[in-house]
Amino acid sequence: MYFNLVVNGIVLGLVIGLAALALTLVYAVARFPNAATGDMITVGAYAGIGVQVLGSRNTLLQGSAAIAACTILSMAYYWFVFRYLRGRGMVALLLTSIGLALFTRGILSFFAGHEQFVFQIPLVEPYVIYGVIIQASDLWLAVVALLSVVATFAILFLTPIGRRMRAVADNRDLARASGIRAESVMIPLWGIVGAVSAIAGIILGIKTVVMPETGWLLLLPSFTAMILGGLGSPIGAVLAGIALGVAQEVASPFVGFTYKIAVSFLVLLVLLIVRPQGLFGSLEEVR
Repeated sequence: MYFNLVVNGIVLGLVIGLAALALTLVYAVARFPNAATGDMITVGAYAGIGVQVLGSRNTLLQGSAAIAACTILSMAYYWFVFRYLRGRGMVALLLTSIGLALFTRGILSFFAGHEQFVFQIPLVEPYVIYGVIIQASDLWLAVVALLSVVATFAILFLTPIGRRMRAVADNRDLARASGIRAESVMIPLWGIVGAVSAIAGIILGIKTVVMPETGWLLLLPSFTAMILGGLGSPIGAVLAGIALGVAQEVASPFVGFTYKIAVSFLVLLVLLIVRPQGLFGSLEEVR
């Protein structure tokens, strides 16, 4: 049974890791935690459901619609809101992102209501490997999540725009002295964040149900993963998300489904006491 829980936890952890990656990218470059990420994930799930309602159960088409919707929404967040708040401080940006989250959720609730939707995916006989039952859907969802992570890292580490993003994240003043303007990386950054959020939304929607609070419920574990992995560390965010997903699923027989999210905060509390900079972060000296 526990092996099955570990498998489920890995898939859940990859979703948490994708959401934490989206949070980390914004935090590293734009310097604030974007609380609207959760509701952007919900938009991705609803975009997929919208394609299904229109008559298509093609997962590739649903995913494409989700990526298009979330990428446009994410860049709109920046272009129409966040770019006017540069220099206002982290608290102002965080509160604004919370307001955008509530606004987005309100729009979704107004048009879609609070009815729960599910993705209609074909039933396939599960794989049984040494007594461990692995659902075929879990397998390909995990592959999609891993490929998304790899693609994001490839952009960050192998492309000119990715190198500029990392330069701004490492030292904004030095990047400016080198001729890299922070504003020049923002639209691509928010586009990547939207695409990553969309994939997380589709996977989460397939694994659970789609409702206006779907992404919001994922936000707290994602924030935890971002902190556990070390603020500003994309690799740490993904690995911490997987660890949290496995920990939640393995703990669910003991604490129940309703309270398994508390495991995330217990892990966070312990790690912040033992290693406050997170798994891949480093302590900054204050003079």
